[in-house]
Amino acid sequence: MFYGAVVWDPWLIVAQIVCLQCLYYLTLGLFMAVLVGTRVSRMSLVYFFDFATVTASTVTGWGVIASFMLSAVAGAGYMVYLIERAKKCLDFSATLYIIHLFICYIYGGWPSSITWWVVNVTGLAMMALLGEYLCIRRELREIPITRFRSSV
Repeated sequence: MFYGAVVWDPWLIVAQIVCLQCLYYLTLGLFMAVLVGTRVSRMSLVYFFDFATVTASTVTGWGVIASFMLSAVAGAGYMVYLIERAKKCLDFSATLYIIHLFICYIYGGWPSSITWWVVNVTGLAMMALLGEYLCIRRELREIPITRFRSSV
């Protein structure tokens, strides 16, 4: 979608990062609404950006973990259409999660939960590897060539 003939276009890269980040949080919000919103009385940004909510000791915490994992899978799918290049998937995935770490740091302080780190590193690996796999499959598709009939 955004990939063009220009090799290095900073505005294109920024647009891809912004689009991927927005789609990731939109998908995360959707999964949070379904998996966490049904269990809590009021949804807030705490479930997105506070490391304390990412816990394996409660059912709500498992919903948060599942939301992050499903959003990583969806993010890999978004990269197929936004990034289109397998060799760029790791870069864009890492950028997404570094920005997420920065927002979490501003929101609730440095994440000190080992569960938060495991979930986010696993999400990063899932998004990068699945994104690369899907992009490679798309890049290796055969190019359809139409045959012209001779009018003899």
